[in-house]
Amino acid sequence: MPAPGSTLTRTRWSARVAAEVAPHRRAVAALAVVGVTWALWASGPGWATPAYVVVGLAGAAHAVVDARTHRLPDAVTLPALALTAGLLALAAAAGGDGGRLVRALAGGAVLGGAYLLLHLAQRRGLGLGDVKLAVLLGLPAGWAGWDAVWWTGVLPFLLGGLAAVALVVARRATLATAIAFGPWMLLGAAVTLALARA
Repeated sequence: MPAPGSTLTRTRWSARVAAEVAPHRRAVAALAVVGVTWALWASGPGWATPAYVVVGLAGAAHAVVDARTHRLPDAVTLPALALTAGLLALAAAAGGDGGRLVRALAGGAVLGGAYLLLHLAQRRGLGLGDVKLAVLLGLPAGWAGWDAVWWTGVLPFLLGGLAAVALVVARRATLATAIAFGPWMLLGAAVTLALARA
């Protein structure tokens, strides 16, 4: 029988997730299908597929919520981070590849650390939500390899920068316009990991 405290914690977490995602549920549900399809392709499929599915589902919620509200909710990021790390640990145990798990954890730490430095250097740019998302995306990137970690870190800035320039040229935005960066982080990771599998 679960402890009352743990049940209460799960209930509160579920309520927070619902509050963040419910207003955007149709868009999140549609993108979740894309996220799961991506996860099945990028992971092989194989032992790491469940972890990739978690990242894909969390990514769907993050992409929609951040694009509309400029927020990356901890209620989605933190449970996804813990679950992804745990599932990759199980995948490493099942596949007998502990080194890959170490690289995944290191990938999360390296990518998160890089984003944290950027956040500290320019607080009006990347937020702490972006830093936490970087840790989450660094896990499957590290699992795939160090090249994937590199491109998962770099590609969002290239894609986001090109999009920002296009918006300015089209007069849909100015240099002072705030652009949600989470969707570009997710797109960069999705492209990188899909190509890493291919």
